[in-house]
Amino acid sequence: MSRIADNPVSIPKGVEVTLSGDNDIKVKGAKGSLAFAIHPLIQVVQDGETLRFSAKSTDKRVNALRGTTRALINNMVQGVSQGFERRLQLVGVGYRAQLQGRKLVLSLGYSHPVEFTAPEGLTIEVPSPTEIIVKGYDKQQVGQAAANIRRFRPPEPYKGKGVRYADEVVVRKEAKKK
Repeated sequence: MSRIADNPVSIPKGVEVTLSGDNDIKVKGAKGSLAFAIHPLIQVVQDGETLRFSAKSTDKRVNALRGTTRALINNMVQGVSQGFERRLQLVGVGYRAQLQGRKLVLSLGYSHPVEFTAPEGLTIEVPSPTEIIVKGYDKQQVGQAAANIRRFRPPEPYKGKGVRYADEVVVRKEAKKK
């Protein structure tokens, strides 16, 4: 039984939630607006400033889907009110990042600079040449953009060089012994 779905989602001030009859939900806030299609076996009820979730079936999979739906809608509400951010670090000699308009230009030890264009709805900041911050209101989009940037040069296990998340711990391997 999903216990996550038993917790209601509270709607903060400044966030507008619209439930339509055909299982669609729209969340609008200061940062932007998001929409989501709810599974037909999940019922969402708005009680003033909270959203409650119930399943139309007692099946185990439907109950799991109820918890997933609750988590996704909670992320939508949190995203349009506060937003999400993901921090990346560049570790390695000569590894640099710079911003040119909406384009992130990375020097990652290749013979050419790597360019990444920020998707619509995301902002990328470079507070220092070895730090990147991806911000946005859609949690999935922020995480995917950060993963795409990390994929250009993932951290390697011997020296730890590469693009890593700020909170990531890279397990180092011992070098070959003679």
